[in-house]
Amino acid sequence: MAYVITQRCCNDASCVSECPVDCIRPTPDQPEFATTEMLYIDPDTCIDCGACVDACPVEAIFPEDDLTASLARYRDINAAYFQRHPLESNFDPIVTPARPPKQLGTLRVAIVGAGPAACYAADELLRRADVEIEMFDRLPTPWGLVRAGVAPDHPGTKTVSGMFESAFRREALQYYLNVEVGTDISHDELLRHHHAVIYAVGASTDRRLGVPGEDLPGSHSATEFVAWYNGHPDYADRTFDLSGERAVIVGNGNVALDVARVLTVDPDELAKTDIADYALDALRQSNIREVVVLGRRGPLQAAYTSSEFLALAHLKGVDVLVEEGDLQLDQASQAMLDDPEIEPSLTLKYTLAEEYAAGRRAESNKRIVFRYLASPTALTGADRVESIEFVHNELVSEGGQLVAVATDRTESIDATLVLRSIGYRGEPVVDLPFDERRGVVPNEHGRVIGADGIPISGVYVSGWIKRGPRGVIGSNRVDSEETVEQLLSDFTTGKLAVPKGDRAALKALLTQRQADLVDRTGWRAIDQAEKVAGKSAGRPRVKFTTREDLLKAARG
Repeated sequence: MAYVITQRCCNDASCVSECPVDCIRPTPDQPEFATTEMLYIDPDTCIDCGACVDACPVEAIFPEDDLTASLARYRDINAAYFQRHPLESNFDPIVTPARPPKQLGTLRVAIVGAGPAACYAADELLRRADVEIEMFDRLPTPWGLVRAGVAPDHPGTKTVSGMFESAFRREALQYYLNVEVGTDISHDELLRHHHAVIYAVGASTDRRLGVPGEDLPGSHSATEFVAWYNGHPDYADRTFDLSGERAVIVGNGNVALDVARVLTVDPDELAKTDIADYALDALRQSNIREVVVLGRRGPLQAAYTSSEFLALAHLKGVDVLVEEGDLQLDQASQAMLDDPEIEPSLTLKYTLAEEYAAGRRAESNKRIVFRYLASPTALTGADRVESIEFVHNELVSEGGQLVAVATDRTESIDATLVLRSIGYRGEPVVDLPFDERRGVVPNEHGRVIGADGIPISGVYVSGWIKRGPRGVIGSNRVDSEETVEQLLSDFTTGKLAVPKGDRAALKALLTQRQADLVDRTGWRAIDQAEKVAGKSAGRPRVKFTTREDLLKAARG
């Protein structure tokens, strides 16, 4: 019997080094690791030891004999990867990274942000150095998008936060939550109290469509909607008109699929999750029966992962529809599909689209409809969104890539809610250089680069603000390891200035400036109160969704 990696894989790669027979691929040192959808276990090599199960932070690995109906297909998905990439075992010994010499003393690092990128960086520092870490976040809660971005019906993905909680039990890491860097404390003050500062602040805004009518009521970003139903305190007061029967999502990445599920799944199913109470109440009153997902390119180029696309097939009371005409491929896409060297995940995407196109439809069910090769040109309505106009595209090869080019065919569909989901974008960080075009802080392997092209001493980045908004939660692990490697090298070679203030001085400064500072004890109080409320309701937790309630819970 072999073990199988399934949908909720986060590409953390914790399992890779734990496998005694080296049968999990791709590995972090392989080029395809950066772009792969998930990891895979070779069924012919697996020895059924279960080491990978214990290492997985999101409970994504199961014995093949224990796969549920919704996961059964992953047995073939794992096997297909190794048919395309035959396993070449590598038993080279794992090299333990060098630690800074003890005579250098304790390394002090501030980490701005408390999401996955920040947490992976902190974990790596704790493993590799005698270190004191202060973690800052402007919210009263840690975990970033794990708490406020992961869909509530994906509770397994959220379990990665348990790994961080376990790693951060030591006093070597202290929380400074509800503290905004740039307001409560400056960048220069952080550097005066630390050898180095790592900014892991993510990409907090969304990209815009740039079409007429985009600012009409009823038009929103998926970023807002996701934060709203996840109980983010900055979005708890938002309202979304769910009175119409059709919503349109522009973009077809995994976030778009999350939103489509939340809008169509039975609210009684969502009531078992940690979704915000006000969002659950609104969804119970929703009239939406159909969600149309628009993608500008074809089914082979869709941004969603095949695993998330596959999961839609198992939604109760929801039909997934694809128009057969949208499955007609251009010459280049057909050649890609016919190529014997094609990645199995890409073949699966198209196969699933064919299955959805041929599937049975129940009049009583809600619908998620995928439309491909479509780009919005305008949102129309008198005083709010009433319809969306779009142009049909064709794919044209330009510079070796297939680019969506508008044709003269247009269409319009009625909709009272339009959500754009075309990507996140980083925002400038106070006192740091910023690349406006890419939406990132300019850097080389995590070292922040100044306008003169020279690294700025003691300043680093990790996560989306470093590489742009791509990848999944676990992608931040390898990314953070690279940043920490540069930081430790600079510390070891004496390139970092010795801090002038210590922990006590920093705490005194912050206590004076922010009376509502939330420390480890405060966060534990919030966490415990939410879980207690959830237990009585049969839910993992009931979130506090306003800053006032969060701070009240922190004070006990």
